Amino acid sequence: MSVFEYAPAPESRAVVDVKPSYGLFIGGEFVDGHGTPFKTVNPATEEVLSEVAEADAADVEAAVKAARRAHDRTWSRMPGAERAKYLYRIARIIQERSRELAVLESLDNGKPIREARDVDVPIVAAHFFYYAGWADKLEWSGYGTTPIGVAGQVIPWNFPLLMLAWKVAPALACGNTVVLKPAETTPLTALLFAEICQQADLPAGVVNIVTGAGATGQALVAHPDVDKVAFTGSTEVGKAIARTVAGTSKKVTLELGGKAANIVFDDAPLDEAVEGIVDGIFFNQGHVCCAGSRLLVQESVAEEVLARLKRRMATLRVGDPLDKNTDVGAINSAEQLARIRELSAIGEQEGAGRWSAPCELPDRGFWFPPTLFTGVSQAHRIAREEIFGPVLSVLTFRTPSEAVEKANNTPYGLSAGVWTEKGSRILHVASQLKAGVVWANTFNKFDPTSPFGGYKESGQGREGGRHGLAAYLKGGDL
Repeated sequence: MSVFEYAPAPESRAVVDVKPSYGLFIGGEFVDGHGTPFKTVNPATEEVLSEVAEADAADVEAAVKAARRAHDRTWSRMPGAERAKYLYRIARIIQERSRELAVLESLDNGKPIREARDVDVPIVAAHFFYYAGWADKLEWSGYGTTPIGVAGQVIPWNFPLLMLAWKVAPALACGNTVVLKPAETTPLTALLFAEICQQADLPAGVVNIVTGAGATGQALVAHPDVDKVAFTGSTEVGKAIARTVAGTSKKVTLELGGKAANIVFDDAPLDEAVEGIVDGIFFNQGHVCCAGSRLLVQESVAEEVLARLKRRMATLRVGDPLDKNTDVGAINSAEQLARIRELSAIGEQEGAGRWSAPCELPDRGFWFPPTLFTGVSQAHRIAREEIFGPVLSVLTFRTPSEAVEKANNTPYGLSAGVWTEKGSRILHVASQLKAGVVWANTFNKFDPTSPFGGYKESGQGREGGRHGLAAYLKGGDL
């Protein structure tokens, strides 16, 4: 069988002006940090992109003070219709600078430019448009109209700009001010967003961005003048944050890990299901908290599904994230790559069968081939632990009740997928799945109007939609 050779179609880096160094964004201005600057690298090449300031406790204190001043003097006093104008302005600037944002996200994160351009950035703008529409309608939200105050927000490296939008947009719409800490491996689009805030003439101190590692985030979460904590990241860090804020009056939302089941019944449209499986686990290199990392296939079609899935995986193009043909980009960091390799090795040691798509990986950077494991049991670590990479565990089931039992046999409860032609089965199975989001005959579909969040160790609270306002208003139910 001949293989069609794709000519490279690289996106130009010229659209992005990556500065040699970046400061902190406090009180509407970029300032020097007092910590030790750190480097952020391109995970596809290990090239140093820039040096970024580290915020220490004093810098966090300055950022929180700036946010408090802006809240008390300006932002919370501003009519919702006026706040909406700023959010609309930010949304439009994001659209105008979408190519720049997409390229920078791809450089700093390692994700394919096609995903950054066609998924991340459009949804980012949509979130600001959506919550701008709520800013003067809070009295109809059901959660009151009084903002909480200063929100401390800590976001991960897998969707740096999108997670920023999920948190900043509703906070601002409700009249809160923000101190945001991006992940230390992906700070650049957050800092570009700071420039967008300046371009939109957002009042000084409404948005503040402090960069750094875990210590910076800890200082922000523990600060006594932070009224609301929002975190997306690992379950372990989420538990630590919950312990930190216990006994305080802080509101908290936690969007944590997942180990989603993607359930394929024997009457499912198999070609569509295979595309959904691929999208569920290999989108964004598997760096997705709601990734469909556990494939549950009904026994009668398991062999056929696996054959089709392997054929499809063999066509995935792994390589340069800035190439528009690329399907799977680089793993975000050497640390994450080491974890993926460790858990994959454990899967083999435990007796699961490993198959990786045949592909040539680049010599430099952090890479892992799309991989699946068969013969997986519920006891295997690769079926229980979040790998957070392009690795799929395949299990089988005979009956719908067995599928539900296996799907729910996890400490996580973030998402799930169901593939079948029977609408009644979708409703029956979905109602029994202990997951915050259940997709039917699709996967990884997001919309700013729809709430997102999990149960059990996948977190608490909801982001997106009307429900996303609850955590930022004093009348909310969190």
